[in-house]
Amino acid sequence: MPYSTPDIRNVALAGHPGAGKTTLFEALLHAGGALQAAGTIERGNTVSDFDPMERERGHSIDAAVASIDYAAAGNRPIHVNLVDTPGYPDFRGPTLSALAAVETVAIVVDADKGVEYGTRRMMARARQRGLCRVVVVNKIDHDAADCARVLGELRSEFGNEVLPLNLPADAGNAVVDCFAPAPSNGPDGNSDLGPVADWHRKIVDQVVEVNETVMDRYLELGESGLAGDELHDAFEQCLREGHLVPVCFVSAKSGVGVRALLDIAARLFPHPGEANPPPFLKGSGPDAQPVEARPDPDAHVIADVFRIVNDPFVGKLGVFRVYQGTICRDSQLFVDDGRKPFKVAHLFRLQGKDHVEVAQAIPGDIAAVAKVNELHFDAVLHDSHADDHIHLAPLDFPKPMFGLAIEAGSRGQEQKLATALHKLAEEDPCFQVEHLADTNETVIRGLSDLHLRIHLDRLKERYGVEVNTRPPRIAYRETVSGKAEGHHRHKKQTGGAGQFGEVFLRIEPLPRGAGFEFVDEVKGGTIPGQFLPAVEKGVRQVLDGGAIAGYPMQDVRVIVYDGKHHPVDSKEVAFVAAGKKAFLDAIAKARPQVLEPIVDLDVNVPEQHMGDISGGLAGKRARINGTDSVRGGEIVVKAQVPLSELEGYAAELKSATAGRGRYSLDFSHYEPVPAQVQQKLAEAWKPKHEDE
Repeated sequence: MPYSTPDIRNVALAGHPGAGKTTLFEALLHAGGALQAAGTIERGNTVSDFDPMERERGHSIDAAVASIDYAAAGNRPIHVNLVDTPGYPDFRGPTLSALAAVETVAIVVDADKGVEYGTRRMMARARQRGLCRVVVVNKIDHDAADCARVLGELRSEFGNEVLPLNLPADAGNAVVDCFAPAPSNGPDGNSDLGPVADWHRKIVDQVVEVNETVMDRYLELGESGLAGDELHDAFEQCLREGHLVPVCFVSAKSGVGVRALLDIAARLFPHPGEANPPPFLKGSGPDAQPVEARPDPDAHVIADVFRIVNDPFVGKLGVFRVYQGTICRDSQLFVDDGRKPFKVAHLFRLQGKDHVEVAQAIPGDIAAVAKVNELHFDAVLHDSHADDHIHLAPLDFPKPMFGLAIEAGSRGQEQKLATALHKLAEEDPCFQVEHLADTNETVIRGLSDLHLRIHLDRLKERYGVEVNTRPPRIAYRETVSGKAEGHHRHKKQTGGAGQFGEVFLRIEPLPRGAGFEFVDEVKGGTIPGQFLPAVEKGVRQVLDGGAIAGYPMQDVRVIVYDGKHHPVDSKEVAFVAAGKKAFLDAIAKARPQVLEPIVDLDVNVPEQHMGDISGGLAGKRARINGTDSVRGGEIVVKAQVPLSELEGYAAELKSATAGRGRYSLDFSHYEPVPAQVQQKLAEAWKPKHEDE
């Protein structure tokens, strides 16, 4: 179908695990004519969960893209790009990445269970990103479904701006439109949630509030005086401003309400030219300036890569969203600030694992190119050097806190392992690989035990690499809690020209999370300017390698205020050594501390196990902040706990709850470890410079 930017709708399906996102994704593809029959998770034949691991486990691990061309009755045909995202918090990287590619987030809620942890998380993320939010209540025909209760929960949790656009009827076997009710519904029409007219009036009252012109016409002439376009424009403005969060009711499994959802997308969801402008910036840091990307097909190209896939058959695939201009086959594009363009040999539209070749991608399109090694997550593609240094405002990804030391299982596979790890890290912004020079270890970091296990399985199954792992390394940090002065004179005579450098410095703590500051207060040239970078280099060696337990140091200010030099013997190496030793001298006097990561932990358990879980957490130095009741006899225990205490917690929780417990965590902050823990960590570390 030929289409233009106003015909495009980009929608990500997100929400709590088990709410039915993948089933809804299939139902939408089927209703839109892209599938003859919808696949099911049970049969392992869904479009989005095509990875063998996803089919084996029965849930999404990566985001998947597919599109449909849909013609709603009485409306122009639309082209809908759908992104199915994982629900499990362990795989938030692909989910959050998808937010950079869409205007609308459809947050799927289970009609049996109502508002859950994943519902709150995605509502908050979408609001922070300025995206339009739509709630889709799924499974409305289940025996345990309670749509009235769920709608009440949504309005209580997220405000009275949450209003239904359609309503379940006939015990969830039908839906009726309450935004533009058909004559058959009438003013006295009913639904499972009460009179249609009551909800219709609430929607109109909410929508007209945001536009003074529409409000004046409404007050003067009533609803009959509002033209369809006026109401649509006000509705679209409500979505952009978060003044309205529409709710749609569906049963993805039976298909009830699915076509109605597509009709609503066609009539009311914003197209790429209507949504809040994408947050592009030029430059970095506090000096970065906003840049407008206009959905003009004739302008120069600006596109953002939001997903990398290393396909064994196609090669490296970069999936991108076009914001401005038109990308065609044979286009010449630059990656970020690169000087050499690449040629778009093939341009693809994605249908799950299938790649359909297309001639062009216009503003709003989601497309992909293959075999371009320079591509990476969040790369900006453009065709003009005027767009150098442009990037999207960064997404706030959770900090990967779980670590494993990893090595090749057999000699000779080290390079193969390094290549495979690099490819996995390209695909997942929450999976990190680092080499620790101090211990000569390669460490992988992720969001949870499960997250790392998935990547270890991929190393073996996708890349044929067997590995050995060691217990998790906790990302401790070091800092100081007081002010102190340090001094060191480095003097070395070896027969020829010697080495000489002397440094006096002060250190003081900075607020938690402030990082590091190096300040030059040298007067009178006692340390010549050319040697100050050497002093800072010596200081940074301690920052990287630690001073008391071998962990990176943070939140400290170093002020160099005096020193001495020799006109012949002073060299860079001398001031590196003097700066390093002076810093160590000051640290020893400044009450150094080891900091440990503290995480926010939510544990879902059956109510009868709450006492055991709370008691177990108390033994892990946890601070329990409260509990929430969840429908179905479950309790959510909320706590803050040191990450080091959670090693093996998944197995412990499984054993304590007969497999019915689950947990999720987010990094919260760093705080000092107890004195006995710090002593143990310090004794276990044998610094290489100890005898220097």
